[in-house]
Amino acid sequence: MNRIIRVAALGGALALALAACGSAPEDDSSSASSTAAAGSSDFKGCIVSDSGGFNDKSFNESGLNGLKAVEASLGIETAQAESKSDDAYAPNIDNLVSQNCNIIVTVGFKLATATADAATANPDVDFALVDALPTDADGNPVELDNVKPLQFDTAQASYLAGYLAAGMSKSGKVGTYGGLAIPTVTVFMDGFADGIAKYNDVKGTNVELLGWDKEAQTGLFNPPEAPFAPGSGKANADSLVAQGADIILPVAGGAALDALTTAKATAGTLVIWVDTDGALVNPDSSSVILTSVMKLIDAAVNSAVSDAAGDTFDPSPYVGTLENEGVGLAPYHDLDSTVPADLKAEIDQLKADIISGAIKVESQSSPK
Repeated sequence: MNRIIRVAALGGALALALAACGSAPEDDSSSASSTAAAGSSDFKGCIVSDSGGFNDKSFNESGLNGLKAVEASLGIETAQAESKSDDAYAPNIDNLVSQNCNIIVTVGFKLATATADAATANPDVDFALVDALPTDADGNPVELDNVKPLQFDTAQASYLAGYLAAGMSKSGKVGTYGGLAIPTVTVFMDGFADGIAKYNDVKGTNVELLGWDKEAQTGLFNPPEAPFAPGSGKANADSLVAQGADIILPVAGGAALDALTTAKATAGTLVIWVDTDGALVNPDSSSVILTSVMKLIDAAVNSAVSDAAGDTFDPSPYVGTLENEGVGLAPYHDLDSTVPADLKAEIDQLKADIISGAIKVESQSSPK
């Protein structure tokens, strides 16, 4: 069953994210760095990033912010291990286990098997796995009493973003590109496509989506050597703009920064950020960020770690939705005055309809 994240945890995590968005965490690829707040307890919460690193302005950084929020509110001790490559996941987790971490947050689907292996070998350590279910060596999902999956149905919020993009596009073309063709990326693109299709159906228009074909599940992705690294998305962003797209949804971690570079260099081009509130984490680009499709990883991590610290850890899977506020659209910030009032109202109604079940947003990549 899906567990609703507490509102208090959500508020605390968001407050910390705002406070922390200007500071980069320590860069440590092979060992963990530890800190302890004044008056810290004997509880230790730890986190391992995927290869995108903690300064990705996206899901890794959001997970770290959630852990730091618990450090600030409960005075726990914390440690973090930043992975520089995929082969660092298991060693980094083992390193944190050896440091007597009580809970280890692992960020990203690439850590699913390493998390399951470590949890099986260390039943007295709790784990919270972001964006995936734990899996065995063959990639099959497994249920473990000490692993809590934290997943997000971002297709719901992306549906709203697609409707918004279609309503705001002046060229009649919008685009998207991803880091890798994996479920946690394509789920955004599926919802985006459906929101555009809804707008076309309601308005009798023909706004075109470039970069993703939902039916075929094919689209535009970055080179696999460094799919989420800044720079790897520049060719895709430029290509979308060259084809006439004036709004871009980059689902690419740090490589989403390339869409901002392209948008700032091309008059009339806007970006819809993902994972975090892009206008807050990229204040120098807020003038081209229309909104963000947020998944509140920080709040989910905050809640899971707080529960573990309070001896109430629950391995039941959590799925963030519009209804429980685990996903959502960010404010329009600098561009609020450019979004027509009737379009805002339509998006608010669509959100209500998704929550009520009147509209069902479906993606084969949504958490089941």
